[in-house]
Amino acid sequence: MRWLMSLGERTRPGMPRFAECPPPDQARALALADDFGHLLFVLREWRQVYGEELTAWAAQVQADDISALPAELITAWEWEGDVIRLDTEPGGYVRVSDYRDMPVRPSVSTRAGTGPQLWTTTP
Repeated sequence: MRWLMSLGERTRPGMPRFAECPPPDQARALALADDFGHLLFVLREWRQVYGEELTAWAAQVQADDISALPAELITAWEWEGDVIRLDTEPGGYVRVSDYRDMPVRPSVSTRAGTGPQLWTTTP
C-alpha cells in the first residue's frame, strides 16, 4: 500500500475551511509516496508552487505508477479519497485530520481541472 495525495481546491471564499477533493484525473497536483511522512515534504514543495494556504486529501491506495493509476482507483476516489485531510497552517505547520473512523466524512465535490502535476517520492 502507498499513499496518494491530491491537492484540494478551496472554491468557496465565504467558507475558508471548505476544500473540494478532486479525483486524481482532475487534480492540479498529485503525489504518490511509500510513507505518509513523505507527503509532508511534498506538501512543503506544493506551498512554494501554489501558495501558503493549501488543503490536500490523502488515502492509502494500491498503485505503483502515478502516471498510470488504475481506473477503479480514480472512480472510487470520490468515496474513498477524502479520508485524511492536510491543511497548511501559518509558521510552516500542517494540521492533519483523520476521517477514517468516521461513518460520514465531510461532504466534498469534484471540479474539472487542467490536468495534474505528478509528484512522487520514489525514483
